Amino acid sequence: MSASAVHSLWTTAATAAEPISKIDAPKIEYAQLSPTLIVIGAAVVGVLVEAFVPRKSRYYTQVFVAVVALAAAFSAVVALAAGGYGTTKAHIAAMGAIAVDGPALFLQGTILLAGILGVFTFAERRLDPQTHGNRVDAFAAQAASVPGSDSEKAAVKAGFTTTEVFPLLLFAISGMLVFPSANDLLTLFVALEVFSLPLYLLCAVARRKRLMSQEAAVKYFLLGAFASAFTLFGIALLYGYAGSMSYAKIAHVVDGTVTEVNPALADTMGNDVLLLIGTALVVMGLLFKVGAVPFHMWTPDVYQGAPTPVTGFMAAATKVAAFGALLRLLYVVLPGLRWDWRPVMWAVAIVTMLGGAIVAITQTDIKRLLAYSSIAHAGFILAGVIATSPDGVSSVLFYLGAYSFVTIGAFAVVTLVRDAGGEATHLSKWAGLGRRSPLVAAVFAVFLLAFAGIPLTSGFAGKFAVFRAAAEGGASALVVVGVISSAIAAFFYIRVIVLMFFSEPKPEGPTVAVPSPLTMTAIAAGVVVTLVLGVAPQYFLDLASQAGVFVR
Repeated sequence: MSASAVHSLWTTAATAAEPISKIDAPKIEYAQLSPTLIVIGAAVVGVLVEAFVPRKSRYYTQVFVAVVALAAAFSAVVALAAGGYGTTKAHIAAMGAIAVDGPALFLQGTILLAGILGVFTFAERRLDPQTHGNRVDAFAAQAASVPGSDSEKAAVKAGFTTTEVFPLLLFAISGMLVFPSANDLLTLFVALEVFSLPLYLLCAVARRKRLMSQEAAVKYFLLGAFASAFTLFGIALLYGYAGSMSYAKIAHVVDGTVTEVNPALADTMGNDVLLLIGTALVVMGLLFKVGAVPFHMWTPDVYQGAPTPVTGFMAAATKVAAFGALLRLLYVVLPGLRWDWRPVMWAVAIVTMLGGAIVAITQTDIKRLLAYSSIAHAGFILAGVIATSPDGVSSVLFYLGAYSFVTIGAFAVVTLVRDAGGEATHLSKWAGLGRRSPLVAAVFAVFLLAFAGIPLTSGFAGKFAVFRAAAEGGASALVVVGVISSAIAAFFYIRVIVLMFFSEPKPEGPTVAVPSPLTMTAIAAGVVVTLVLGVAPQYFLDLASQAGVFVR
């Protein structure tokens, strides 16, 4: 066929078709996305600070930018909630990509508060002795230098600090804000990557024990890459099944109420094999993020190797974001598949609760012990997810809020107990701590009792809420397993308390460093929230139940 003939074909086809309409500009509700936009904007400003602000002033500038941005974003969340966007005005924003509703706003508020406390612990510079007349923080002087090399020694001597950790933290938080509010699978995946990649980097930049820190980051990165690949493959299969990435459209295909069929995918749409395998892969990726058994293998190594401020932030905020995304996926997209996913979640919750609690008994390192404790807590929270009721959602929201403050507070206390090699994380070093520093030991005991779920702490209120929701949702057997796991877990928490208060302190034991007001604030906030949510939880339970309705 000649070129002119082809050209005439093209032109006739074009004229015969409808006239091309204008491309509509996307409709973005900037005010309702403002919490995320503020944090992303501040992260970009933080990168520019690294480029243009003199090295001497960077630390103060970064801390200021991070705290102001997170406080402003939290204010925006409160304003949206007060404006009714968590209840009556809940809707889908950003052309179907983001849900603005009660659970999204509640979880975003929790993540932002955890982020502020995280910034405080990141900014701590009084725990290590000064080197060459400079105060130092928990992060490597120059992350790019090889551990132990001349360039690292020169960086330490010059008083360099890795202030890039603050913009990285802000990027991670921005991804976490989008993750539980994502309303289509593509947004979910982009948010997953946006918050995972900065965390991989943050795990690798410890000042002490740098090789262990880098090993933790590599393990986290490799296993995280596998989990992301599973998630992406699952997303592809769900797209093949439903012909859409949108949560609402997938839910319609699952329910059988679909009105329009994508002609390109007519052969595969409604194929249940794609639905089941796709769901399994996406849920697997989310369970990896929450640290549920059997996807928990990274947790103890990463928690132990990462700088402790990063561990505390990651343990709190990642769980909040990932459980938020898991709830939205199961409650909004797959309620029609409940009979298929509930038995699997039952099994995961049982092995997670028992596995985390039993293996924690054998741990000799305080950070690994808290890691297995966090795995057990993931199992307790899954009990609330399995309830498949409005009470289930609100109990999970409350538990996540309570858990995040206890976790950041507990890891902040771990940073204070030090010997010549930095943090003294081996349990034997904690013997007699209650006699050497009664206040620090008492604060840590409060956090451990909250983890154990002892009455008058937030842990008890949270566990009671999720177990009650599970029991009312017909999962009584799960509650029995949960109570047994809690009893096993209480053993190792109380063992640490006995070790601190009823053992003789060793003469060569560690010292307790006096932190700056920043870390004191983070620990005090943890204690206050733990006691307030334990003694008078009703207001916050009501808040969580008001926020517990997903927009569809």
